[in-house]
Parts: sequence; C-alpha cells; structure tokens
Amino acid sequence: MAKVNITRDIIHRQIKERGALGFERHYHVTDPFIRRLGLEAELQGHSGCVNCLEWNEKGDLLASGSDDQHTIVWDPLHHKKLLSMHTGHTANIFSVKFLPHSGDRILITGAADSKVHVHDLTVKETIHMFGDHTNRVKRIATAPMWPNTFWSAAEDGLIRQYDLRENSKRSEVLIDLTEYCGELVEAKCLTVNPQDNNYLAVGANEPFVRLYDIRMIHNHRKSMKQSPSAGVHTFCDRQKPLPDGAAQYYVAGHLPVKLPDYNNRLRVLVATYVTFSPDGTELLVNMGGEQVYLFDLTYKQRPYTFLLPKKCHTSGEVQNGKTSTNGVSNGIHLHSNGFRLSEGRGHVSPQVELPPYLERIKQQANEAFACQQWTQAIQLYSRAIQKAPNNAMLYGNRAAAYMKRKWDGDHYDALRDCLKAISLNPCHLKAHFRLARCLFELKYVAEALECLDDFKGKFPEQAHSSACDALDRDINAALFSKTDNAEDKKGGGPIRLRATGRKASISEDEMVLRERSYDYKFRYCGHCNTTTDIKEANFFGSNAQYIVSGSDDGSFFIWEKETTNLVRVLQGDESIVNCLQPHPSYCFLATSGIDPVIRLWNPRPESETLNGRVVVDMEGASQANQRRMNADPLEVMLLNMGYRITGLTSGGAGGSDDEDSSEGQVQCRPS
Repeated sequence: MAKVNITRDIIHRQIKERGALGFERHYHVTDPFIRRLGLEAELQGHSGCVNCLEWNEKGDLLASGSDDQHTIVWDPLHHKKLLSMHTGHTANIFSVKFLPHSGDRILITGAADSKVHVHDLTVKETIHMFGDHTNRVKRIATAPMWPNTFWSAAEDGLIRQYDLRENSKRSEVLIDLTEYCGELVEAKCLTVNPQDNNYLAVGANEPFVRLYDIRMIHNHRKSMKQSPSAGVHTFCDRQKPLPDGAAQYYVAGHLPVKLPDYNNRLRVLVATYVTFSPDGTELLVNMGGEQVYLFDLTYKQRPYTFLLPKKCHTSGEVQNGKTSTNGVSNGIHLHSNGFRLSEGRGHVSPQVELPPYLERIKQQANEAFACQQWTQAIQLYSRAIQKAPNNAMLYGNRAAAYMKRKWDGDHYDALRDCLKAISLNPCHLKAHFRLARCLFELKYVAEALECLDDFKGKFPEQAHSSACDALDRDINAALFSKTDNAEDKKGGGPIRLRATGRKASISEDEMVLRERSYDYKFRYCGHCNTTTDIKEANFFGSNAQYIVSGSDDGSFFIWEKETTNLVRVLQGDESIVNCLQPHPSYCFLATSGIDPVIRLWNPRPESETLNGRVVVDMEGASQANQRRMNADPLEVMLLNMGYRITGLTSGGAGGSDDEDSSEGQVQCRPS
C-alpha cells in the first residue's frame, strides 16, 4: 500500500468542509483495515437460514429476512434487536428492502411463496400484498429517484414494477424474459444503478447479464398505446416487446461455448447476484457455477472469442474495445473466417525498462513460476501490471502462468493477455504461439490451426520446434475426431449463441442481443458458488477498492479490485456464506448464510489476540474450491455431508501443456 499523510488530510478536512466527503471515501476501507478485519459480534434472533440483509441509507439500521418467514430490524452498532415481525409469507424470505424516502418506515419483502409484501414497521403491519408472480420471488430493487416505486425479479421469468401511489394492488410487467428465452428462463437477481436510476441490471439462469433502460421501455409502450395503428398488424409486422437500444447484454467471453460441457456435467451457470459500483460505472456479477466478474460500463469491449465465428464481423467494427478501420486490431488481421497475424515483423514498440521495485516483483513472480506456484506468480505479475500496464513481457509471463494453472477461465484470461502482449509488441514470439494454444484449449480448433500456420509463417525458425509439432498434432487430431464438441462446431451458427441441451425457445431478437454482448474487465477466483442461487458479491469501500463474495465452503473472500489478487479469507458460517452487505460509510460488513445468525465484521484492535476465523492457507482454500466446482454433483453432496473425497482431480496443479517445461520458465526471463 502506498504511503499516505493522514495528518495532512485530517487538517484539510477540518479546514475545507467540502473535503470531508473525499476524506471519508478515501479512508473508508484501506488495506490495513482489510488485514485486521475480524468478527465483532453475532446477532441472534432468527430460527432459520438468514437469506437477505439490507442497510438503511444512514447505516444505523440493518434489516434481515429468513427461512422462518420473519424480518428483524437491528441496531447493529449496539448489537440490539429493535423489531421482529412475521411478514405474512408462507415460505422462505429471499429479499428485503427499505423503501427510499420513507423514513425507514416502509419495508418490502419477497419470498418463495411467489408473493411481495409491503410492511409498515411503525405499526408492525403488512399494508400491501402482491401475488402477481407465479414462481419464487428472488430479489427486490428500489431507486431513490422513484421513492414510491420498486421492482421484483422472480423465477417465472418476469420483472415486475410496482407503484404504491396507485390504488390498484396489482403490478405491471416491465420485462418478460420468456418472450426472448422461452418458458424455462428464470430471473434470479436485479439491481438499479445508484447514479442513474433509469438503468436496471437483471441476472437469470444463464451466463448473460442484461442491462435495461427503464425510461426507453416506458416511452416505447406509451408511443405504442398512442399510435393509431397500434391495434392493426399484418403477417409481416411484429411488435417488439422492447425498443432497439433498450437492452445491452454482458457475458464472460468464454462461457457460452462452455455451456454444452457444463450441461453434460450437470453444472449450472446462473447469475446469483448483480450490483453496480458506487459511481455506477461498473457492474459486478457473481456467476453461479463459475467466478465473479466485473464489467466496465464505460470502456466496453467485445468478447475476444467473438472475432472467431464466421460472418460476424467486418472491418470498422469494435474489436477488443478498439475500433478497427482497416481490418487490423491489436496486431491481428480480422477476416470473415477468423483472424491472421499481421504480415512481417512489424514495428516493435520499445520496451521501457521496469523500475527497480517492479523488477524485484517480476523476479519474485519468476521464482514462484519456477516453483510451480502458479497462483502466487499470477498475483505478483498482476501487481506489477497494475503499475506498468504497457509492459508486454508481464502480460506474456502472466499468460504462461494462467495456462499452467488451468483453473476455470484461465485459458481465456491467457488469451486476453496474449492479445494484449501482441498489441504492445507485435514480435512477441511466445505470445503468438500461446495464442494458438489458448484457441485450441478453448475448442476453437480450426482457428487455432490457422493461428498456428500464421505463427509458422511469421517465425519460420520455430516452425519445426517440438512445441509447434506437438500443438500441430493435437489440433489435427481434434479436427478429425468424431467427438460431440467437433460435431457441434460443424453445425450451423456459432455454438456460443445456440440453446444447449434444453427445450428453450431463443428468439431472433435474443440472438441479436447476445451477439452484441460485451466482455468482462476483471475476474475474481477462489470462492465456490454451486450450491445456492442467492450468493452475493459486493463492492467494499466508497471507491469500490475491494470485492467481497460468499462461498460454499463457509468462508467469504476479499480481493483487491484492480489487481484481482485475493487478500483475505475469513470463516463466516459453519456451512455456506450467502449474504455480504457492506456498511454505506464505515469499514463494517454484515454477513449471513445457513447459520441462523448475522455476523458483523470490522477492523479489530492491533492489541487483540489472533483472529481464529482467518483462513491462513488462502491458496489451499482456493484450490479446494476449484476441485469442488468441478466435482461430480454426488461427490459435492457427500462433501456437504462431511465425507472426504480423495479421488477428486486437481483443477490447478496438473501437468503442463505440450510446450516443453523449460520453455515455460525461459519465457519469464527478460528478453
């Protein structure tokens, strides 16, 4: 952590009133606070799993909802229960929200009985009961700009909007996902942008996360009602449920092509939680069955694998976040049937020498790589990349570490790093080669062959190396194999967009929206999210400096946002941590899960004895979670019952790929 002069900042805060907010945001959550985070108290009062938590705007009240169908309002700063009431629900409560500008008097709950209830806490009564959904209600969302309005997401595939000013006790359908994805789609989570309440993000039981413009949807429906020809349709005329431009999709670029494999292994991809950063420019998604992803809503980029399917791209399109006006993007020629390495050696960007402290970090990373400590090497390279984002060698080295570790999504991150290294240094030989290997591992076999052929043409002295020959054999064997994956690739249309293994009806509009999806910026690994579909991930800190997520192993994980490095793991539940809600202005965290208690966490005094809830072996916990995510569902069930399964294969420490082992080490050394 960089040194700061806190005394000077305190003086400025006292002299300049307008500097108080900046001071609070800067020192809200800091690295020393995170490293001293420990358990302060447990709030007891529920008799079932605590499925949802919600702070009020001031941060002096905390509401909770539980399987016991009760909601409790707490004074968390004094560890007191202020109010407990039965909500009238007949099943588990999954969501609880304070209605903005109601003086913390109105509380909204959604539950597994398909109902949404509105409660007046001053009289402990339920004042509205909405029963319009036909399946479990998973999330409620509110918006300060609309103090009498709120939204619900349910497993009937509907997003409903409620206005408490109207006398009607019914709601209206804002978004019907079944019109796009068929009747099997389930809405799992939603959230409203805190800076622009016109934007609503929705997660469902699939890898695509949707961002909607509420204002455009309402204006479209008003114009439809006012149009004199609104009720007249021809066979060629089709009324779109949403106007063009009202929806934008986001997806981790490697996930859609992985769906057939995941479905075959009964591994479900579902967005269990979505939330915006405090400034509204980023979207965080906890993807069940996978990792936590952060999407940049300002500097968007297309998924890197989206340049691969045929008939998808032309010159002038945005590729990898940059517009290509001549068919070249990041040193790679984009063709209708894939891409080709730029001809000739090109211009080599001069590599700026790393300052001594970064050179030391790089050497530490190289040593970790040589000892096959892949995660440690990745974290060290990431730390150096944060300080030197234009150094091709660091990206190339980190790509090699990703390829060796082989956790879920690692080959796609390696592909991204290879492309970045090539954009910075078009003559980065090993980045070119590893690009072909990544394409092969990601099941883009034909594209991998084309990439390898181009590599041989650009670097003829490497054309007959053992690594090249081995990859060539692998690619050709895969091309002539009769596996199901090969047959899928030969089918019409890109595999990443088709419905897979389900009787889902994907509309043409849905196909277009998926084709226009944007990729993630950061990925956070280590936790496990396969057992529950309400597991949260959140920004921690007013400036969103950290990411926190619950896990199936009973721990919660904390990462640095910018480096994606795991910095803290704490045991938060005897079984599973589902909920993590940071305090709006203090370094204070509320968590809950299967245990019928709420746990409060804050930085503990330096004089306090060792925190017994700290998971010291973070690497071991992360590897165990990778094995858990890739285990057979029966084995996971046995693990949950307390049996130890010794036959699970490791997701990270497996053998190297077909490059010789010395090559992996040499590539870490300076050119």
